[in-house]
Amino acid sequence: MTRLRAVTAALLFAGISAPVLDAGPEQPSRGSRERSLYVTVVDSNGTPAPGLGTTDFLVKEDNVAREVLRVTPATDPMQIALLVDTSQAARDSIQYMRQALPPFVAELTKANDAGRKNEIAVIGIGERPTILSEYSTDPRQIQKGIDRIWSMNQSGMYGLDAIIEVSQGLKKREATRPVLVMVATSGPEFSNRHHDQVIAPLKSIGGVLHVLALGQPDTSLSQESRERAIVFDEGTRDTGGVHEQVLSGIGLPNRMKTLADQLTHQYKVTYNRPESLIPPEKVTVAATKPGLTARGTPVKEGQP
Repeated sequence: MTRLRAVTAALLFAGISAPVLDAGPEQPSRGSRERSLYVTVVDSNGTPAPGLGTTDFLVKEDNVAREVLRVTPATDPMQIALLVDTSQAARDSIQYMRQALPPFVAELTKANDAGRKNEIAVIGIGERPTILSEYSTDPRQIQKGIDRIWSMNQSGMYGLDAIIEVSQGLKKREATRPVLVMVATSGPEFSNRHHDQVIAPLKSIGGVLHVLALGQPDTSLSQESRERAIVFDEGTRDTGGVHEQVLSGIGLPNRMKTLADQLTHQYKVTYNRPESLIPPEKVTVAATKPGLTARGTPVKEGQP
């Protein structure tokens, strides 16, 4: 036994490791613990897929499959920040925002099967991030914020600054399930931020970003516009959100309804993770049934 330990130590010191065979999900061990993901599963039309169980999900950490233990409806209340473009470029889109947001709010503030309600705040992102209505479960209070949505003359959009500030605010609130929904236009971005500065605080709170971009895609070559494009792409994908280009404001109400359906029909997928001092760099989830797409957001450490 002493000789075996000595040989093993020598191999490790030399940086040599034995090949590892992927035999499927690792089995629970005495040093294992449970982790969870909030997961959205949709078909090709974006419609949530109902009635899924443990065999319908494949969870991997750093490309290693984990055993899925439980799948339940996600009933933990969300803290939703509606980031709305109020810059001059949004002038022609304001009417569609005012039309699309009330049904979205009504759906998200209904009590779920567990009797819980989501909190929603409305934040304008023209000229500078401005709270139009504080977080509330009362649709009437949230509507007051929607009524304050106007385009501001000679103003630009500060969308990236808003994501950072809202993430910091949600951290102070100790939000357990933070969600950012941005309704933006392709007008100029005035935030002077690198995309890493924006995505990092969002991921640090376990937040998810959804972006509905109105109009034609921004083809500006400015540094600010490029950084925004990266945030819209990587920030949504890496946090389990969606980035959709809505070419006409007429289509916004339907897109908001689809997003509301997805947010209210998520799963909480719990899986086994072997105890380790080093957390995984990447966690992915996939649906095993053909034709279904899964997007997942890890439940923040310390949350049940």
